[in-house]
Amino acid sequence: MIEVKHSNNEKNGNFEAFIDGKRAGLMTYTWAGEERFIIDHTEVEEAYNGKGVGKEMLLASVDFARKNGKTIIPLCPFAKATFQKHEELQDVLVNQAQA
Repeated sequence: MIEVKHSNNEKNGNFEAFIDGKRAGLMTYTWAGEERFIIDHTEVEEAYNGKGVGKEMLLASVDFARKNGKTIIPLCPFAKATFQKHEELQDVLVNQAQA
């Protein structure tokens, strides 16, 4: 089971994934104003590749955005590709007109 912990401050934050207490991945973001944040980096430890770690962190970021009325700008290639593949997650993306 993948556990995702969230850390956040005024400028940036991250979602950190753990499997059996060991760090499996990290997704970082930077705030772009008060209403949106930019996912700028995703990394998964080599031992956990292909186990859905990146997607779990992305889902945690989507959940955070939905619960707090925020939007996401996915600059990280992994996040961008995952949003493109999953239409059901795109409601939290920043509208191009707003960017």
